[in-house]
Amino acid sequence: MTIAEKRSDLEEIIAGCGSMLVSFSGGVDSTLLAVLARDVLGERSRSVLLDSPLVPRAAIADAKEIAHDLGIRLDIIEVPHMEHENFRSNPPERCYYCKKISAVYLKETAEKYGLAWIADGINVSDMGEHRPGLAAATEEGIIHPFIMAGMTKDEIRQVARDYGLGIWQKPSAACLSSRIPYGVEITVDNLRMIEEAETFLAEKGFAQFRVRLHGTVARIEVLSHDFGKLLAIRGEVLSRFRTIGISYVALDLAGYRSGSMDEVLLPGKN
Repeated sequence: MTIAEKRSDLEEIIAGCGSMLVSFSGGVDSTLLAVLARDVLGERSRSVLLDSPLVPRAAIADAKEIAHDLGIRLDIIEVPHMEHENFRSNPPERCYYCKKISAVYLKETAEKYGLAWIADGINVSDMGEHRPGLAAATEEGIIHPFIMAGMTKDEIRQVARDYGLGIWQKPSAACLSSRIPYGVEITVDNLRMIEEAETFLAEKGFAQFRVRLHGTVARIEVLSHDFGKLLAIRGEVLSRFRTIGISYVALDLAGYRSGSMDEVLLPGKN
């Protein structure tokens, strides 16, 4: 199928829902879905941003600005993920528990506004990764219109570009807990350290990167062509990271890749 045909299918899927609450993050996927829901369903669509210590403050501010600029009706709801031991203990199924917790608040919001369906921006490209959260969301009745339409991440970016969305090239993001090795407890303190470290790198002009926290050791992932750029400011990085509470800083020679913490779950990666 062509991208145009997939987009048409996507719009038909949205229209067939009658009304929709979009789980919104300000990323390319959920933004495109929210805009299409707005255009197809009008007043019968709404978006919700789930806020917690897992989400950087800059990401919350950015999502609010995007929603405002695009005319997306957005609610922001605080979710107490950190109150749940099965999430905080950080097992390999962490995302499953996170989505189960989040679903409670999404359902409450959908019921409040009388919206029939809850949808997220998960797409076909996500299906090959370790995604226990996808199973949890599906169990809770949350639908995945991009998967239903057979759309990949690259196709979503192209449709977003064609739709005139300025964020079509926005780098992928993930919640801060994905920077912590499985089995290490998630705390407000280690989330803060990661957020401050990544904020510093963003201010230095890096776009696609992660700071993975292994105790007091930071493992930085950047794109391979940014290795030289990072090494050129290593003194600044060391100085800033140490004020955050990070004792040692390492550059991951494998470079940036999504879900690198999941590599320990794969045969031959240990």
